[in-house]
Amino acid sequence: TAQKKARDATRRGDMKAIQNALEQYYAQNNGNYPSSCSISTDYLPAGIPKDPKTGLSYSQSCGISAYCFCALLEGGNGNATNASCTFGSGSYFCVKSLQ
Repeated sequence: TAQKKARDATRRGDMKAIQNALEQYYAQNNGNYPSSCSISTDYLPAGIPKDPKTGLSYSQSCGISAYCFCALLEGGNGNATNASCTFGSGSYFCVKSLQ
């Protein structure tokens, strides 16, 4: 249980780091998000984080006007209530464009 909670905390932190990087990108690129969900190491020095257990990329959806990144949590308590941020069954923690 402690390991699951620690991985979920890492996932939530990863989502917030991604959100911060994408919002910084938006502010510096004429009000556009990256259309391909990729972002340079100027914004995320270690690159886009991956799931701490599986090593796979997080679920994502991107366009120049909006984005959504979600992490599947092991312990539940996700926040995915917006249909555009749902990537399947389970408890997801998602971040989406703030603008």
